[in-house]
Amino acid sequence: MAIDFETADPASDSACAVALVRVEGGRVVRREQRLIRPPRSRFHFTHIHGIRWQDVERCPTFAAVWPELAPVLDGVEFLAAHNASFDRRVLEACCAAAGLTPPSLPYRCTVQVARAAWRLFPTRLPDVCRYLDIPLVHHDPMSDAEACARIVVAAEVAMSPARAGTPSRAGLASPAPGPSAQGALGTVVDLGRLRPAIAVAPADVTAARPR
Repeated sequence: MAIDFETADPASDSACAVALVRVEGGRVVRREQRLIRPPRSRFHFTHIHGIRWQDVERCPTFAAVWPELAPVLDGVEFLAAHNASFDRRVLEACCAAAGLTPPSLPYRCTVQVARAAWRLFPTRLPDVCRYLDIPLVHHDPMSDAEACARIVVAAEVAMSPARAGTPSRAGLASPAPGPSAQGALGTVVDLGRLRPAIAVAPADVTAARPR
């Protein structure tokens, strides 16, 4: 299972979007994405992910969103994320603020996966996606989560005895959908409308968001 959070401000409890991509047998079997109303209306990272307070003020809080999503994790072996410590902190902080128990799953960091499989440096998500020819709209949560899923699958193929060290997209059989998220009252919010298409460029990084 791959997971990606976007946050509104530097506090870890400020999740404003989340995406989950479940992979079984090298195939995407489920995708879930939600916009989340964070606990504060200040948005420090709109310039990164394009999400504004106006886009989420009528969306459910994390306390309402996570119980819907938690069953998607049933039976998974681990959570994959790029710079997994960031997403782990966000999930744990949001669960603590909502009075929920975070999942007791190990995390697999795709930064470390890419370094182990291909000795890649630098290892930001755009760098790894360029190397593996994985499509990416950086900081779109669904695009980031699916990229992480593809990296894990590709690394498993590349590190197998027959393919060791060989770059591979390890084709996830299910094609990627357009970026969208479920917003308030079950409506679909087009995240492509909320943000500019953020190119995979080395300049797209901040100290608060080392992704």
